[in-house]
Amino acid sequence: MPHPPFREVLIAGCGRIGRQLGLALAGDGSRVLGLRRRPDALPAEIEPVAADLTDPDGLAAALRGRRPEAVFYIATPPAYTDDGYREAYVLGQRNLIEALQINGASPAWQCFVSSTGVYGQDDGGWVDEDSPTEPQRFSGRRLLDAEAVALGAPWPATVVRFAGIYGPGRGRLLRRVREGAACRDEPPRWTNRIHEADCVGFLAHLARLAGPERRYIGVDDEPATQCTVMDWLAQRMGCPPPPREAGDGAGMGRRCRNRRLHDSGYRLRYPGFRDGYAAMLESGGTE
Repeated sequence: MPHPPFREVLIAGCGRIGRQLGLALAGDGSRVLGLRRRPDALPAEIEPVAADLTDPDGLAAALRGRRPEAVFYIATPPAYTDDGYREAYVLGQRNLIEALQINGASPAWQCFVSSTGVYGQDDGGWVDEDSPTEPQRFSGRRLLDAEAVALGAPWPATVVRFAGIYGPGRGRLLRRVREGAACRDEPPRWTNRIHEADCVGFLAHLARLAGPERRYIGVDDEPATQCTVMDWLAQRMGCPPPPREAGDGAGMGRRCRNRRLHDSGYRLRYPGFRDGYAAMLESGGTE
């Protein structure tokens, strides 16, 4: 059975994905609160909440009187450093949970947006939600810490691990192909991705489920090697094929399964990279 719309939803870290998600949930009939340091640019359908997730006292004051039934945590680190990730994902989320409790709020459900960077596998093999998580990079370790905070909250929670988000305004790979960047095919480097529209769509879908799982991998149906994607883009864009570079013993990445995403009933708008990038190219790279 689908879940009726939550009366009030808080999106903490209401940036690019959060704004689109907020509009989708407002369309379902939810009152949506968008929390960010400077929320002035949020659309009218999202009620602004000005707060800093790293300021416990200010956060508690900003949430006074709020009783969200659902919470989405979609933060962005201030810097690509260990401290930046700990601040944004671990400490910020702890502060938010505490602020909600101080104000007497007890959401029915919380969703933390994470990354497939929590996996450490680098042999080209397959991973799913039950695979070991032994990240080698600080970013993956801090996200794994943050997942533990979310799943240890005093209310039900779900973690969504996205990979390689692309879409309008996210044309970095298109620029690399135009600039003649090299790719690695020996050994092959496996990549995973999901279109931004499907990130938003899947998160909204989870809010409509009566009992979402605790963990999901959010990727499309087609893991592909780096050269496979770049060769296809070069052909479509009328660019020379990307030159090859040696792997020099580098890892092969991993392939992520999305069976649980499909089992939830969600249907991808862009099932593979060809679908999503074709739409971007047809609209001049910005869709």
